[in-house]
Amino acid sequence: MFDVLIRNATLVDGTGAPARRADIGVRDGRVVAITEAGQADESATSTIDATDLVVTPGFVDPHTHYDAQLRWDPYATPSNVHGVTTVIGGNCGFTLAPIKAEHADYTRTMMAKVEGMPLAALEHGIEWDWHTFAEYLDGFEGRIGVNAGFLVGHCAIRRYVMGEDSVGSDATPDQIDAMVRLLHESIEAGGLGFSTTRARTHSDGTGQPVPSRWATRDEVLALCSAVRDHEGTTLEAIVDGCLDMFSDDEVDLLTQMSVAADRPLNWNVLTVDSKVPERVTRQLGAGDTAAAAGGRLVALTMPSLVPMNMSFGTYCALFMMPGWGDVMSLPVPERIEKLKDPAVRAELNERARSKDAGVFRRLASWGAYVIGDTFSAANEGLKERRVDDIARERGAETFDTLLDIVINDNLRTILWPIPSDGDDASWKLRADVWNDPRALLGGSDAGAHLDRMCGAPYTTRFLADTLRGRKLVTLERAVHLITQAPAELFGLRDRGVVREGAWADLVAFDPLTVAAEHATLVEDLPGGSARLTAGSVGVEHVLVNGVEIVRAGATTGATPGAVLRAGRDTRTVRP
Repeated sequence: MFDVLIRNATLVDGTGAPARRADIGVRDGRVVAITEAGQADESATSTIDATDLVVTPGFVDPHTHYDAQLRWDPYATPSNVHGVTTVIGGNCGFTLAPIKAEHADYTRTMMAKVEGMPLAALEHGIEWDWHTFAEYLDGFEGRIGVNAGFLVGHCAIRRYVMGEDSVGSDATPDQIDAMVRLLHESIEAGGLGFSTTRARTHSDGTGQPVPSRWATRDEVLALCSAVRDHEGTTLEAIVDGCLDMFSDDEVDLLTQMSVAADRPLNWNVLTVDSKVPERVTRQLGAGDTAAAAGGRLVALTMPSLVPMNMSFGTYCALFMMPGWGDVMSLPVPERIEKLKDPAVRAELNERARSKDAGVFRRLASWGAYVIGDTFSAANEGLKERRVDDIARERGAETFDTLLDIVINDNLRTILWPIPSDGDDASWKLRADVWNDPRALLGGSDAGAHLDRMCGAPYTTRFLADTLRGRKLVTLERAVHLITQAPAELFGLRDRGVVREGAWADLVAFDPLTVAAEHATLVEDLPGGSARLTAGSVGVEHVLVNGVEIVRAGATTGATPGAVLRAGRDTRTVRP
């Protein structure tokens, strides 16, 4: 007897093969039978009629920061309702383990700053009752609704070994040896590999560069070399050039990291804009340099534009623009006085539009911002209006208009930037990138920047665009790009495809309606903190290891997810 029988499905199996009509039988968490539609002759405990539905493998999100959220939200919402059945965490050098008790406050404030996880949620939503990476992973066993694997973060390892000296100091040879031993121990416990950051945008709660940014090249390569000793491992890294274009030194470092580990290295995120086509050439070209040396670099890139709000009052990408930090880091009253100064306004505007701003120049299209929530009588009636329209009415410059509005709200105004890279030429260039073996779809950052962006729904947005929008790729190709392709990069065993013997991670959706709802701000985090979230449309069933975790777009409360451990659940993928 089957545990679950899915009848009359349009099966898109993740391999890129043509869709076909099929029945799918599931038993003991795996797919055990695939027949022509209507031909399954075995009874089942539960039957799903998929007559009008497409059934695919569960979607794999290769870049999340669910490391903390899974502790208070075992379902990984909203990723789960968008068909994501497997998430990879521990990215960008940030993990919550290994950790010493005396470092917990530092880690919480660092994660609040660099990944936008509300401090109140980190303080009230987690017990912080682990020490080793093994204990951290064990805390998820039998308690999560999706499959989750975690890289081991450089910042955690460096802080564990060096304490306060992890910020501001080179490691001694003995300390590097201790970090290498700790990484070995953490991977043996199940860590999927190693991640690090050297990006200037990553600062801790005190404003200092995070621990990994103080590491020498020798330290980084020693840790990467440790990864090659373990089956089923991989690398992930962020450097300054990920935000715009790599320097030659960065390409060399990333290449040497991959070569040292004898593993692929993925990086986040390739921004595709037809107005800067040379960025794609440069960034993907780093993969050719690595391949020539025996390594492999894979660029993550998103197939949809991610809803993202901003505020002059709360840390966001605006704070990262060159020359803005000194003003934006001031207490709010002093910040407002500076923002009223015409000379300061002119300087900020010039710096935001300068070549030095790199990818952040996109944020300087001030007239394209849409006003979100407002909080003063002076701004009444401005919600959902574009700044350029308001400026035109007032006979003022767009930047001045924007600043006047946010100052009226004591900098609390919610701003929605309209991306400048939504043109047809950019979408055509994206489609070319999706078909490039040096790139991979992903980079949602789900679980991070919770009140600022909502990347989790990229899967259903992509499918909606594929089926009823721009139709840049076929359905079969789209499914492959968010299932088998990421599963193969991480060497996930028996996941990312629908075939007999594979784990029964399955999604059933209505091709006529599948989509994502608009992102909304809700206050549902521990400590009363808010986050952006979005429901799905047309996602009827999501199964993880043969158990239904989503029904009719709603979480069922089941927790059949597996903790993915290196070697046991992954195979080695070499460059």
